[in-house]
Amino acid sequence: MKKRIRTWIKNRTINLYHLMVKFLPVEKKVILFESNLGRNYTGNPRAIYEEMIRHGLDKDYQCIWFFENPGTKIPGAGKVVKRARLQYLYYMAVGQIWVFDCRQPEFLIKRKETAYIQTWHGTPLKKLALDMEQIDSVVSSSVEDYHNAFRKNTASWDYLLSQNHFSTETFKRCFDFEGKPVLEIGYPRNDVLFRKNKPEAIKKIKKRYGIPLDKKVILYAPTWRDNEFYEQGRYKFVSPLDFDLAKKELSGEYVFLVKYHYLVADQIDWSDYEGFVYSFDEKADISELYLTADLLITDYSSVMFDYSILKRPMLFFAYDLENYKDNLRGFYFDFLEEAPGPISKDTRTLIADIKNYRQEEWTAKYEAFSEKYNHADDGRASEKVMNLISNLVEEGAKSSK
Repeated sequence: MKKRIRTWIKNRTINLYHLMVKFLPVEKKVILFESNLGRNYTGNPRAIYEEMIRHGLDKDYQCIWFFENPGTKIPGAGKVVKRARLQYLYYMAVGQIWVFDCRQPEFLIKRKETAYIQTWHGTPLKKLALDMEQIDSVVSSSVEDYHNAFRKNTASWDYLLSQNHFSTETFKRCFDFEGKPVLEIGYPRNDVLFRKNKPEAIKKIKKRYGIPLDKKVILYAPTWRDNEFYEQGRYKFVSPLDFDLAKKELSGEYVFLVKYHYLVADQIDWSDYEGFVYSFDEKADISELYLTADLLITDYSSVMFDYSILKRPMLFFAYDLENYKDNLRGFYFDFLEEAPGPISKDTRTLIADIKNYRQEEWTAKYEAFSEKYNHADDGRASEKVMNLISNLVEEGAKSSK
């Protein structure tokens, strides 16, 4: 009975939204922001919004942020609205510009007077969207249904950000995004890696997060696994990394920052590793954690493409490489050939790789990796998107006269 009531309310609310779309005018200068489906204040949308704050545009425009938690605090004059409620639907109906980094619910309607800037959230190693040949049942009933839903969603995008030429060509194909502007300007979220890569700025970040100043920092940021989940959109933190052994071998010199992917829903008790492991959930902005880290451990996550801007050591804990590549996702390029750091499949080998790492042994691969994937990042991507927003607002004002 309760489920039927919830369904009835949902359907009536969506019908009301469709009426708002039909009868309410688009409001000029209303800019909508959302990151990771409202789960946090991070990523490309955050960087773009904060660039607008630096130029005072948060006061000139009405900037609306959508969050699952309406108590989320943001800087500037922006307004926080709870996601998936009536006020959220009102703003989705009347907003002039959308700035989002993930796909949106299928029932939403992007009006012709509205401009949708899809920032996306990473350069892909693992296959995406229309390139995926297998889909877990928790995501979709079939590959065909998944592809059709993706096509419908990407058809609403007007602009798409890209970090590099490789992504541009991949996105055009896997998102069916031919004939629309792909802005190959780097990622706004990486601007901070140029602006704050300084000892004093890094020290401030460490103090704010409670990260020791007298130890080297290892950032461990693995991706999620499609087949390890609680329900759609809520995945498990899965890693066979032996933290007992890591603590024994590395705690004299290092601390571990464990950063969960935003889709990971686990609450893990790290109390046995107090003073060695510092965990960060989806609310922490990983760009700041990059700056604190002396080296990165990841697997197949797009964090590798962002962190490589800093030219610091990267190691790859790929314990399930064959299964992930052959059965879960598949890769866009030869990971073994291009990875700019050692690849290990067990904790002992990983620890040995950390202790024996020599930057000069990876210089050639690292330079090739950076040239291919970081060529567009220049610390000014946020400014470029801000200027696009200003132009779109101005064009909208002219067209309404």
